[in-house]
Amino acid sequence: MQPAASITASRKASSPSRPMRTAQQIRQAFLDHFAQRGHTIVPSAPMVVKDDPTLMFTNAGMNQFKDLFLGNRPVTHKRIADTQKCLRVSGKHNDLEEVGIDTYHHTMFEMLGNWSFGDYFKKEAIQWAWELLTDTYGIPKENIYVTYFGGDAADKLEADTETRELWLNYLPAERVLPFGRKDNFWEMGDTGPCGPCTEIHVDVRSEAEKKAKPGTELVNRDNPQVIEIWNNVFMQFERKADGSLQPLPAKHVDTGMGFERLCMVLQGKRSNYDTDVFQPLIQAIAKACGKAYGKEEKADIAMRVAADHLRAIAFAIADGQLPGNTGAGYVIRRILRRAVRYGYSFLGLNEPFLHTLVPVLVKEMGGQFPELAKQQQLVESVMHEEEKAFLRTLELGTKRLEQLVAEGKGTLDGAKAFELFDTFGFPIDLTRLMAREHGIDVDMQGFEAELKKQKDRSRAATAITTGDWNELASGETVFNGYDTFATEARILRWRQVKDKAGDRFQIVLDRTPFYAEGGGQVGDTGWLVQGDARIEVLDTKRENQLIVHFTKQLPPDPAAPLTAEVDAHRRKLTRRNHSATHLLHHALRHVLGTHVEQKGSLVAPDRLRFDISHFAKITPEELARVEAEVRDQVHADLALEEKRETPMDEAKRMGAMALFGEKYGDKVRVIKFGGSVELCGGTHVPRTGEIGGFRIVSEGALAAGIRRIEAITSEAADRYVQERLDTLETINELLKHPKDTATAVKHLLEQNAAQAKELEKAAHERVARLQESILDGAAQVNGARVVAKLVDLDANGMRDLAFRLKDANPDLLLVLAAKEADKALLAVMVGAELIAKGHAAPKLIKALAAEIKGGGGGQPFFATAGGKDPAGLERALAKAKELLA
Repeated sequence: MQPAASITASRKASSPSRPMRTAQQIRQAFLDHFAQRGHTIVPSAPMVVKDDPTLMFTNAGMNQFKDLFLGNRPVTHKRIADTQKCLRVSGKHNDLEEVGIDTYHHTMFEMLGNWSFGDYFKKEAIQWAWELLTDTYGIPKENIYVTYFGGDAADKLEADTETRELWLNYLPAERVLPFGRKDNFWEMGDTGPCGPCTEIHVDVRSEAEKKAKPGTELVNRDNPQVIEIWNNVFMQFERKADGSLQPLPAKHVDTGMGFERLCMVLQGKRSNYDTDVFQPLIQAIAKACGKAYGKEEKADIAMRVAADHLRAIAFAIADGQLPGNTGAGYVIRRILRRAVRYGYSFLGLNEPFLHTLVPVLVKEMGGQFPELAKQQQLVESVMHEEEKAFLRTLELGTKRLEQLVAEGKGTLDGAKAFELFDTFGFPIDLTRLMAREHGIDVDMQGFEAELKKQKDRSRAATAITTGDWNELASGETVFNGYDTFATEARILRWRQVKDKAGDRFQIVLDRTPFYAEGGGQVGDTGWLVQGDARIEVLDTKRENQLIVHFTKQLPPDPAAPLTAEVDAHRRKLTRRNHSATHLLHHALRHVLGTHVEQKGSLVAPDRLRFDISHFAKITPEELARVEAEVRDQVHADLALEEKRETPMDEAKRMGAMALFGEKYGDKVRVIKFGGSVELCGGTHVPRTGEIGGFRIVSEGALAAGIRRIEAITSEAADRYVQERLDTLETINELLKHPKDTATAVKHLLEQNAAQAKELEKAAHERVARLQESILDGAAQVNGARVVAKLVDLDANGMRDLAFRLKDANPDLLLVLAAKEADKALLAVMVGAELIAKGHAAPKLIKALAAEIKGGGGGQPFFATAGGKDPAGLERALAKAKELLA
């Protein structure tokens, strides 16, 4: 990797001559090139992955075709090309904290790709790649280097001489270079399809640089000017769980070309960020902060970080992934916070700014990715709220750092530095900078140890050991769960897996009524019945188009027929909630407006959860109207109108609503209840009357512009009503059965409020009396006044007293103790003069809290502690007088 310090300087070096093209022209030329060679051009899959448990985000162009390589879905187009939006935040060269430092790695990027599924192979792939790069794009042939697989003794694989010989038709031998398994043997994962690959590198250095050092010495050496742009993978093996390789029955081609790197090459730039892919964003950022790009290294890095991360965040939100605290949502939140803190720390952007750049991004990329333009308002709103929240967090983090610095003795503990990083999003370099300003160091070894622990915990939580599939029969699964709860079946394949849930089996059947988790609906449970054995099915999920049944054991004879039996009662409860979700969606659009769109859902047996786009709180009156409309549709007992295998164009003419972030095939399933028409693969009631009761139990904000509604139906709704009737009856009994229960409760609350006000007044009076007299018995200790006293106050009263005394008594150490039921309370106030001498309240309270078997903390001037040993209060007060000795 090129040192960061030289990046800005290298931009000024002479660039090789290239025909100038816009990014849009470059992308379209790629697609046209392969369309002319018989490839079907398909749209990008969503960047957020929903049906592959091994991935949170699409991280390569081949992800959406993974099931084709695995043979889990029939091939309908043998040749395909596309541009795929991808996201990477970990792995080789993709550590999030490094993005923006160099000139050619990104979080979100486009991957141009062409695929062959059992059709053409190495000869055509290499020929068409060469024609595109040299004829269509005009890259000088003398600047191109290629690599091929040089063999691997451990895998007993010989060198891929076929690829080498094919390249020698276009390039001299000195620019056709062999590399080992690490660089030139591609694998989908620990198991699965794999094969040798050939990488294409381009040397974009100046002529003087080329003469000084030949490009052959820089290929695969992390040089940003001799850069890989295209990888052609020739899938011809399958890696088994034992590490062995078996030939695939059909050979495939999987290629991926980095769009941003290609633009850098064709536009004669030295950095991806200097192309028109990024420059409109970078210039908008430069204008916002009043700094010119290319003048100052730290500012340049910050602008690159913001431009890169904006793309990742916007596309993730547009594809349905909101920032959150877990999983994929946490990744997006972490990316956003990194961009904000770089703007905050190095560009002087102390107000939300990322959301203001979304229109620039939409202008540049909305044509190729229409979902970005369609979801622009939502993207801007969510980003704005996230930015505001994190800027508040940064402010709190700064105060926490100042507190830690005040408590420290020359070195900031590594665990505390990690707390700032993990909780407040403080980059470690910012922590070190601020600590240095206070004259203390940061324990980096301790920080790295805590960071490693977190990564280890994360890996352990997701670790899974998967065995090879045991193939018992060939074929695909027929799902008949729309029509039946039980069916005769045979096992096609099974394997054993081990994860944090323990040892389990995954079973694939030739026929199944089990619905696999998807579209918000939970997976079915039930049984696999064989003779007297009833094997419990714990869950059903879809993995690479396979319907996988999870069990703790295998049937007695895996090769024999069995009965697959869904838990019918649980399924019926679930389908009632799913159909109610459709009715709810329809009612919301009628009451609130057609701008309402589904942004997420959960359909379970006991409840439903529905997230929608709406930019205001839903009023109680609106919720009541929505609930009433749903009930009307339930009472109307509307019949299900289901159309399976409907062409997408026909479904759209019917008015069917497609959900954002979902990828649909050429044929879809349409679900219609009265005026509600949606594309849906879930299970539904035959008539809406089966839903029974319907109750909305909560409504609130999930994120900016996103509201979450939770509701219940059927048995859960009946229980809900009965519980509230029981509660009302209990209240009536407690109030001696008043004529008007609501009025009686209101009167009781008013009495309670009046008494509370009297108690509060009395507490203030006690504080005022103590304020007048408490300093009379102050002891003199090393030039300071010390007061340590047991008081008849609660925690709020002690705080009130301390704050009243603080400003007028800079030389005072005040220690207050109080009993509250069986608990002990302590409070410490330190005057400004004592703080200046190094006496911080959190440090002092820690020493005293040990006497009451408790703990606490606070700010430099005021800290509190609670404990479970009131008998220790007298010891704590006695000890207080020794704190300044």
